[in-house]
Amino acid sequence: NYPNPFNPETWIPFELAEDARVALRIYDISGTAVRTLDLGQRPMGEHVDRAHAAYWDGRNQSGEPVASGVYVYELTAAEHGAVRREVRRMVVAK
Repeated sequence: NYPNPFNPETWIPFELAEDARVALRIYDISGTAVRTLDLGQRPMGEHVDRAHAAYWDGRNQSGEPVASGVYVYELTAAEHGAVRREVRRMVVAK
């Protein structure tokens, strides 16, 4: 994600080998789900600029700002019945 650490928002670039349904799930360090973002169907290729990358505004599912700390994101892409996933850490620094 960029930037990392961040406050209050971050972008998560990704690349798809083929068209896929993409979702982003964010967890706190204890593994509790903080936010789920359904990015919908995305075309094959690079999604790296701010207009196309996954975007998180640093808020939980209720719209409240999250606390400073380490979070984990899981980016999933469902392609032809198979699901690919990437898991990475990021830091919210306030």
